[in-house]
Amino acid sequence: QVHLVESGGGLVQPGGSLSLSCAASGIIFSINAMGWYRQAPGKQRELVAVITSGSSSNYAASVKGRFTISRDNAKNTVYLQMNSLKPEDTAVYYCNARIRPYSNWREYIYWGQGTQVTVSS
Repeated sequence: QVHLVESGGGLVQPGGSLSLSCAASGIIFSINAMGWYRQAPGKQRELVAVITSGSSSNYAASVKGRFTISRDNAKNTVYLQMNSLKPEDTAVYYCNARIRPYSNWREYIYWGQGTQVTVSS
């Protein structure tokens, strides 16, 4: 019923920039927090950034000052602007959202399919 579609991944050189987007579609009454996670080979999935419905944001220490999360509530879309990329940023990036499909239903957690970000020379 609800799908998160991500785009914007790719290959970039160190110091470069990429912008990721994730659009939620389907039966949606409201969206609470939306976030970005990433998982590198051999490592656990970790939180990169999260943004609430009121646009309050929080970042992992490793990306703070370089990444910016934002959202467009009218489009049910969350963005991640990534600047000054480093090789250690290489990972599969996953979109996450806490969505209430109906007003009298609880919130459900949804995940995007993931998009590969590779930072390499």
